[in-house]
Amino acid sequence: MSVVLEREGYDPVTVSDGHKAIEMLRKTGFDIVIVDIHLPYHSGLEVIRFLRTELKKQTPVLIVSAFSDPQVQRQAGEMKVSGYITKPFDPADLISKIRAAVTVI
Repeated sequence: MSVVLEREGYDPVTVSDGHKAIEMLRKTGFDIVIVDIHLPYHSGLEVIRFLRTELKKQTPVLIVSAFSDPQVQRQAGEMKVSGYITKPFDPADLISKIRAAVTVI
């Protein structure tokens, strides 16, 4: 995913788990957050909840998941997530969803 983003001119920051994602969100402001639902230590939903409730930020968020789980999509909608991408995904679809989410701001 980071290769696709770099080719499009973005400067992605990647982390390997939910704990690191939360620490990075504490320190840095981002234009958009792309998070996998299944992360070690904290789930993607926990990361989004932290962003929304603890940091009180409305940063656009895209969820990436290998599963199209209706319950997760419902929870994501309640947290005002900008989009949900199921793996494997089309890189053009990813870029399109990023552009749409960032221009809404």
